[in-house]
Amino acid sequence: MPNSEILLVEPVDNLGSEGDIVKVRPGYARNFLFPKKKALPLNQANKKRLDALKVARAAREADEIQGAQEIASKLNDVSVAVAVKTGSGGKLFGSVTALQLLEKLDEKGFKLDKKHLVKFVPIKELGQTVVTCQLLKDVTAQFKVEVVSENPIEEESKE
Repeated sequence: MPNSEILLVEPVDNLGSEGDIVKVRPGYARNFLFPKKKALPLNQANKKRLDALKVARAAREADEIQGAQEIASKLNDVSVAVAVKTGSGGKLFGSVTALQLLEKLDEKGFKLDKKHLVKFVPIKELGQTVVTCQLLKDVTAQFKVEVVSENPIEEESKE
């Protein structure tokens, strides 16, 4: 069965953004995209809307980039302290996860998702670490994470 060409009116995950002309299966277009007003069939009348949709898309993307850059500049100055339980010699019980970091950032007023923490590996040592956060494709930020012990560290005695 041949694919149908449609014009997207709003962004659709894994398909495209507004103003894109994409090919999809007829059933997907007829049963999902058209009823939800996410797309229009591609014809001469709808091709005229293409320019207006591209202008709206450019304005939306410019606003998103500007907002992400503002957040990134603020996030670069942030330092987060996470208190963890440790055993003798400063050994951590478990690790510091992405969810714990996101909760600490949320307390400081940054609403981020787990997908923003790229290549994050759980932190398993005490000390300071720099975590990279990718807000958009071209906008990244880094913030410092200080992992400290809840209880005083006792040195292991060799007897």
